[in-house]
Parts: sequence; structure tokens; C-alpha cells
Amino acid sequence: MKIQLKLENMAFLVLGILAFARTEYSWWWFIGLFLAPDISMLGYAVNNKVGAFFYNLFHHLGIAIMVYLAGTVLALPYLQMIGAILFSHSAFDRILGYGLKYPDSFQNTHLGKIGKKSD
Repeated sequence: MKIQLKLENMAFLVLGILAFARTEYSWWWFIGLFLAPDISMLGYAVNNKVGAFFYNLFHHLGIAIMVYLAGTVLALPYLQMIGAILFSHSAFDRILGYGLKYPDSFQNTHLGKIGKKSD
């Protein structure tokens, strides 16, 4: 099942890259902002619950799609760019095994445990 999930998320990553290609922005924007959603991990400085909320907000595929579609409907290319980057980044994270977080621990994700204690 893990291979199937990785293949699915690789397809999502390609889809996100194709969505970004439809924007008017240079690929430098994509490269430069690709890791920006990880700023959401600063919520963990407050506590696990706040950290999980903000991490999940910035790594939710549905939210990324809504942002991209809002940019399309409203003719706002910067929203399309943000949505495509959020989508691509989230798919990439899932390829690496980083899923949406449960509020009890950063290591507890919807894809299973991550980190050294997960072995």
C-alpha cells in the first residue's frame, strides 16, 4: 500500500507542477517558495494542538485546490501560484511520508508514525 500511496502522490506532484506551469510566473517562484508551507511548523512553538492545526491548514490538498480554483475564477494569478505550490509541496511531503498531523504529537500522522521512535 505504501508504494501505491507514493505513486499517487507522485502523480499529484506532477499535477501541481502542471498547474504551476499554467500561471504566468517564473519557475524561480516555484523553486523559491516550494518549502514556504513548512513555515506553518512554527505553530509547534506554541503547542502540539496549534502546531497540528497550522501544519494541516497549509498541507491540506483540498485547501490547495480551493486556493488554485479561487485564483482561476477570480482571475488572480498569484492565488493560482500559491495553490499550485501548496498542492505540489503537500504531495511531495506525502511522498516522503509526512502526512497530516494529529494534535498529540508531530510524529503522529495520518500516514503513520514518523521519526526515530517510529521504528
